[in-house]
Amino acid sequence: MIIDQTAVQALMDRARRDVDDGLLPSVQVALAHSGELVAFATFGDATDTSRYVVYSATKAFVAGAMWVLIGDGLVDAATRVVDVVPEFGTNGKDVITIEQVMLHTSGFPTAPLSPVDGDTSRGRCAAFARWRLNWEPGTAFEYHASSAHWVLAEIIERVTGSDFRAVVEERVSGPAGLPRVLGDVPCAAAELTVVGEPATAEQMLATFGVATLDLGEVTTEALVTFNDPAVQRVGMPGGGGVMRAADLAMYYQAMLHNPGEMWSPGVLHDVTTNVRNRFPDKLIGVPANRTLGLVVAGDDGSSHLRGMGRTVSALAFGHNGAKGQIAWADPATGLSFGYCTNGLDENAVREPRRTVALASLAAVCVRG
Repeated sequence: MIIDQTAVQALMDRARRDVDDGLLPSVQVALAHSGELVAFATFGDATDTSRYVVYSATKAFVAGAMWVLIGDGLVDAATRVVDVVPEFGTNGKDVITIEQVMLHTSGFPTAPLSPVDGDTSRGRCAAFARWRLNWEPGTAFEYHASSAHWVLAEIIERVTGSDFRAVVEERVSGPAGLPRVLGDVPCAAAELTVVGEPATAEQMLATFGVATLDLGEVTTEALVTFNDPAVQRVGMPGGGGVMRAADLAMYYQAMLHNPGEMWSPGVLHDVTTNVRNRFPDKLIGVPANRTLGLVVAGDDGSSHLRGMGRTVSALAFGHNGAKGQIAWADPATGLSFGYCTNGLDENAVREPRRTVALASLAAVCVRG
C-alpha cells in the first residue's frame, strides 16, 4: 500500500478548519505507516514541538507497561488485585481480578482519588481502603475514567519495585522510540482552553435521545485542572499523559510492528485482538469491545461510536481521550493516527462529530 497524498491533504484541511473557524485554539495531527511518520502538522497557536494533555489516550501507555509485565511473568491477569496489593481488599473488593480492572468491569467506576494524593503509594493505598463497590465485579461494564489505572499504577510499582512513571518510560515509551510521556515530561502541555457553547437540549435529544449526558467525573472543571503544573507532574495514569500527536501515532506503530519485541508477541496479539468485554456501554449503547487495555472497532457498524470513524477495518484498535483526542491503528492498512487539541469544546454534539470526521478521513489515506 502507498500513502494517498490527496487523502492526506483532505485530512489536514479538515483538521485546520476548526482552527480557521475559531472553534479550537490549536490542533496537532499525525499519520504513520510502515513504522514511520508520514504526515505531521500543527495548526493554530502551537508548534510541532508543542505537547498536549491527551487524557484517556494515556491509558494505552499504562496498559503497555502491564503487557510487558505479563510477558515477563510478573503479572497474571487472572490474579486477584489483593494478592498483589493487600490494602486493596476492603469492602468486598478482595474478589476483583487484574483482568476486571483492565476491562473496566471491576465495579468501582467513580472511586475518588485526587491526582496529588495519587502521586504516592501511600496516598493511593489510603484511598483504596476507603473505596466501595457500585456493583458486583465482573457483571457489567462502566468506564472507570481514573480509578482503575490508579490500581494498575500500584500493581506496576509492587511487582517491579520502581515508580510506575519510570517503568512506562523504560519499558514502553523508550523502546517505542518516544520521549517520556508521564510525570516529568520534556515540556509543559499547551494551555487547555474551554471553547464553544453547550449543545441545546433539542440538539442533544436529536443526537443522543437524551437531553443531557452523564459524564461522571470527566467534567470540564476536572479537565481544566490539568493546566496545573503540579497535576501534570503527577502523570495521572488514567489521563495525565503529555505528548505530541506524532507520539500517539508512532506508539500505535509500535503495537503494529513490536520493535525489538518490546512485548511478548503472544501477549501483543492477545491485547490487540482478543475482545474480553462485550458488556453494553450505557453511554453509547453498543458493546464495549474491550481487550486488556484497548478498544476494538468491531464489525457491527459501530466503529464510529468507539472513536475510530466509519472507514477503519473491523480489526482497528485504539483508545481515545476526552474532548477529542484520537489514537488508533488499523492492521488492515498499517495506518496509525494521532490527533490532539487543547480546546475543550463544550458542545457535546460537535465534538464527537469532529472525531468521526477526522478518523474517517485518516483511515483512507492509503491505496493499492
